[in-house]
Amino acid sequence: MLATQPEKTRPATARAAAGTGVPSGFDFDRNGSIGGGGDALGFGEFPGQYGMVVLSRFPIDAKGARTFRKFLWRDMPGALLPDDPATPAPNDWYTPQMLAVLPLSSKSHWDVPVIVNAKFTLHLLASHPTPPAFDGPEDRNGRRNHDEVRFWSDYLAATKAGYLRDDAGHAGGFAGAAFVIMGDQNSDPVDGGSIHDAIDALIHDARVDGTFVPQSAGAVEASQLQGGANAAQRGDPRSDTADTNDVSVYAVDNPSRRRRVCDNIIVCNVHRRPGKNSVELT
Repeated sequence: MLATQPEKTRPATARAAAGTGVPSGFDFDRNGSIGGGGDALGFGEFPGQYGMVVLSRFPIDAKGARTFRKFLWRDMPGALLPDDPATPAPNDWYTPQMLAVLPLSSKSHWDVPVIVNAKFTLHLLASHPTPPAFDGPEDRNGRRNHDEVRFWSDYLAATKAGYLRDDAGHAGGFAGAAFVIMGDQNSDPVDGGSIHDAIDALIHDARVDGTFVPQSAGAVEASQLQGGANAAQRGDPRSDTADTNDVSVYAVDNPSRRRRVCDNIIVCNVHRRPGKNSVELT
């Protein structure tokens, strides 16, 4: 359930529970013990770590919002469930008992309607998929990242969304008109360690306008100063929207088609010293 502040407060806020840090009771990471961030429903050392919040200058329609924190990964058709390379069985990293509690969303997936005016409601489709790293040859995080990103393509497709069921028990996909897909997707269509086809399909979806790409001079400078993985980067470094040491990541904020994008920006420091940390936002 999405909780909102009273309308008299500004900005309007919306928040809901996240799966991060919630104990699973299982040894998800197979390190021989149960407990810690790697065994939570989504990586986190305490419940709600890395959670999400929406701040809006416009009212939020809490009753019309949908969350998918509890949707199980196993229930996605064609889910890329990880495989234990040490056994002949397919997709068996997680036991059936584990899959009975493991959600698709490492945090959550939200559809938050924002009432811009009496005639126009904008849906914020927000998520923060797990990074496609910090695992092993089974690629459990990379596969989960892929399917978390793929969720939005399915949610927008009337022919594919029938399997989805939100936390209130309502089935089906997107029923609005205008939307923005927002959040750190932890995936790049050409670079990085993610499985690229999910983010590539989302960016090129017929319902999504992926043509207006933000850029910054600071991202180019960071790429040049850090070197490392950036030296082999195939994508345009001007469009990097995340910076984790020497690994640049593309995060997507894309609107629905037939909506005019007025402007966007990547906040990134220029003239940084090598090794100096910075924060980049879209």
